[in-house]
Order: sequence, then structure tokens, then C-alpha cells
Amino acid sequence: MSLLGIDVGTTGCKTAAYAASGACLASAYREYPTLHPRPGWAELNSRLVLARVWECIAETAVATRQDPITALCISSMGEAMTPVSADRRILGNSILHIDPRGGEHARRMADDLGRAAVYAINPNIIGPNYSMPKLLWLRENEPELYRNTWKFLLWGDLVAFMLGGEPLTSFALANRTLLFDIRRECWSETLLQWAEIPPDLLPLPVASGTIAGTVRRDAAEKLGLSPGVKIIVGAHDQCCNALGAGIHNAGKACYGMGTVACITPAYDHLPPADAMLACGLNVEHHVLPGIYLSFIYNQSGALVRWFRDTFARTDAAQTPDGEDIYDILMAEMPAEPTRLLALPHFEMTGTPHFIADSAGVLAGLHTHTTRGEILKAIIEGAAFYFLESLNAVKALGIDTSEFIATGGGAKSSAWLQILADIYSVPFVRPRITECGTLGAAMIAGLGTGCFADAAESVAQCVQRDRVFEPNPRRSALYREHYARYQRLYPALKDLLAELEQ
Repeated sequence: MSLLGIDVGTTGCKTAAYAASGACLASAYREYPTLHPRPGWAELNSRLVLARVWECIAETAVATRQDPITALCISSMGEAMTPVSADRRILGNSILHIDPRGGEHARRMADDLGRAAVYAINPNIIGPNYSMPKLLWLRENEPELYRNTWKFLLWGDLVAFMLGGEPLTSFALANRTLLFDIRRECWSETLLQWAEIPPDLLPLPVASGTIAGTVRRDAAEKLGLSPGVKIIVGAHDQCCNALGAGIHNAGKACYGMGTVACITPAYDHLPPADAMLACGLNVEHHVLPGIYLSFIYNQSGALVRWFRDTFARTDAAQTPDGEDIYDILMAEMPAEPTRLLALPHFEMTGTPHFIADSAGVLAGLHTHTTRGEILKAIIEGAAFYFLESLNAVKALGIDTSEFIATGGGAKSSAWLQILADIYSVPFVRPRITECGTLGAAMIAGLGTGCFADAAESVAQCVQRDRVFEPNPRRSALYREHYARYQRLYPALKDLLAELEQ
């Protein structure tokens, strides 16, 4: 038997089948484009994304016929919801978290209810990135679509539902809507009533690891799955990623290096709301009972992908089979810290400031500047962005003496060394870096009794590969460079806001 982890991200989807020992038996990956119907808007074609997910499942199923999949679980991005009918038809696209639509409703919620009062129910920093503002925008601007929708499903819920599962969502994903009561573990009557959204439009929140059903016979035949494959409720991708990195108790943190870079500290209680709100930090359920997580996030992998598509599109198209364009580009980076400054405000920023009226900046360019220097500056700038929040996390008692690195970016030794040097702490690369799919597979194992508990699943599946120690000399140089980085945005703030108008 094997366990299938499915990870649906903003720019691509992955599947991987794992043995109970944690060995990866087969995997698949597909990318899909972000649609921009108007400047600033960002959507996914939900039908296309689902088709790509099906391709990945089918490819992985074929490769594991000798060790057939018995259960699957989905890790997915948060916030973006897809309208569906009761007979499992997709009715429209999903609006991504970086899309500003609905911002006026987020501001209205903050004015009407108060940020502190909302945070006490749903501990997120109110903004346009969550699901609720998008739903209200759809109700106003696409009333027929809104009226014809049976359920709005988050991506993990959608994949499970289209495979044959019940319309359920995890506590973690429900939290990303801005409508969930984290203490009562259900939809908030107060927030739903304010938004005038009936609860029947939303999936039922349940704990991660709940069995949502089995894969429909026709879907199983189409995808090459065995009959009776169980569908297990997963979670928000960063939560699955944390479990796949071995975070099964409080006090540690992992560093996700995917489309979005995300530092994820874990708590064994709900931290004080006033302190968390002051730091701009959210709280949501982990995939394990009694454990909570926060996310310190911003663009990172998305910026590296932008660099690839902008500066190396031809190189990527001509890269021989078996070679990775990212390895080629990383090899061009200088060994020493750059003298360039990159402001990673290419989209709305994440924790702690959530700045929408800004833009990306590359400063210090010369005619002799190489693209390797530019790439390294982008990676450095994205890492600098987190230093302010890391100080706040330390004050809350979270151990940041090392980070477990996960995601596609963790495969790059050069990238991990930059992070170790900037933060002056070791970075640990686990044997399996695609921890989203691994964490989802571990949840599938927990939900079907393959593992006795989370500790056993971590002991079986999570192993260290290499530790990247900081270089003291380069760390000192980065401390000086960070002081210059801190001056960049204040110096350009008004100009960047004007350009964004």
C-alpha cells in the first residue's frame, strides 16, 4: 500500500506517493498560468488547474501499480475559492489572494467590527487577501454566478469534492476565509451575519485527518486508482508542510521555500491576541489537535520564477533534459553578498505590514552587473523582509536557533547558504524537501490508522539530509547591508505609492 499526497499551489501542483517508511515511490508536477483579466487582478482557471491535478494523480498512480494507493490527502493554498454546483460542476474561476478585489469590504469590516474584535474570533490581520472580501465582491459584481453557486470551496476541499468526497474543509483552511471562529471550531455567526453570507454556501469545517469519503468509481477508473481509495481531509499547505518537516509539537519553526516563502512557528496554545495583533501575526490550527501555527510570509519563490521567466526564458526552453534551469542560474551567483538592494514588494506584501501600495525595486545596478548578481539580490531582499518579524517571534518564546527548510527552493544549496548567512542560524535540509506532499501523505496515514500518532509518523518519514552553517564573516556583511535595506522603502514610499495609483 502507498499514501498519496497532493499539493495544489498558486503556480503549480504536485503529487507524490509514499510508502509507510516515508520513501517517495513516485511523483509528478505540473504548472499553470495566473490569469490577469484586468491589471492587478489575479485568477486561476479552476478547470485547467483541476485537469493538471488529474494528470499528476494519473501519472503517479501508473508508477505505483506494484504498491497501489490506498488513501490520499490534499494540501492546498488558502483563500482562493471556486464556485461549484451540487452535481460537481465548476462554475467559475478562483480569485487569488494577491488580487485586490474586495478591499473595500475588508476595510468596512475593520471599521464596523474593529480589528481587535475580529481578531478575537478569527486571528488574522484583516485585508483583501482573504476569501470573504472576494465573496462579497462576487455577490456585487457577478450576482448571477453568486446566485447559482451551491458551495464555494477552497482548493483542498474542491479536489476532494470532485474526486467524490463530501464538501468538507479543515479548520486550517476555514481560517483563511476570515469567517471562522478558531475557538469554537465552526463558522462564526457574528462574522457570517455581518457579511450576510449563509453558512450553507460554505463547506463544513472538520479536523484534519477526517475521512471525507472514497474516490468515485468513474474517477478511479479515469485516474488509474484502485477502487475504494479513501479521501482524507488535509489542510492549508503551510500546515501540511510543517508536519512534513517534522513540526509535531510546539516551539520549533520551519522555513517554507515555495512560491511564497513562509516561516511557520508552532504553539501549544493560542498566544495572547493583543501581542500577536501588534506583531501582525496570524494564528490557525495545525493539522494536529492542540497545536497552532503562525505564518510569516512574503513572495520569494514567485520572484525567483519571475526572474527565470524575465531574464532566462530562452535558457529555460533550451535546458537539456535532466538539467534544472534553477541550478544553472544559481551557479551564476557570486559567492559574496551583493552590493545591490532588492525591495520584494512585487505584489502585496505579507506579515507584518501587508503593504498594497508599493512596488518592487532593484537598486544599485550598473552596466557590469550580471544576472547572477540580480538573482542573488532578489533572494537577499526576500530574506531581509523577514528579519523584523523574526525578532517578534523570538519575543514570543519560539526557538529560532535553527530552521528546517522545505519546498522546491530547499533543493538549492546556494540559496540555503544565503539564508543561513543572513539569519546567522543553521538551516537544515531534510531528506525529502517537498514537505507539502509528504505532510499530506502523513495525514492520510494518520486518518486511516497507518500511523499510531504524529510522533510515529515523523519518526518514520522525516530525516535530516544536510545542515548549512552560517559563515560569520558573511553574516557580519549582511548585518551592514540590512541596515541599508531598512532605509530603502522609507526613502521611496511616497513615490512607489504614487506609481501604484
